[in-house]
Amino acid sequence: MQATVRTFDEATRSGTVFLDDGTVLEFGTPAFDAGPLLLLRSGQRVNLAMSGGRISYITLSTFPVPDA
Repeated sequence: MQATVRTFDEATRSGTVFLDDGTVLEFGTPAFDAGPLLLLRSGQRVNLAMSGGRISYITLSTFPVPDA
């Protein structure tokens, strides 16, 4: 699934994304830490993995999502 970064807090390594339909979803530190990223900026396109209705993995759209 793809989305666009809405917010990112470098201190907590968490934030929010916009899905393509405009829905806003939150991601927590575990989802960010699961990927290879050091930071995100508003407006960046990202790939997401979901588990149990929550974002479990987030990375840049140019990087693969594990088990996708």
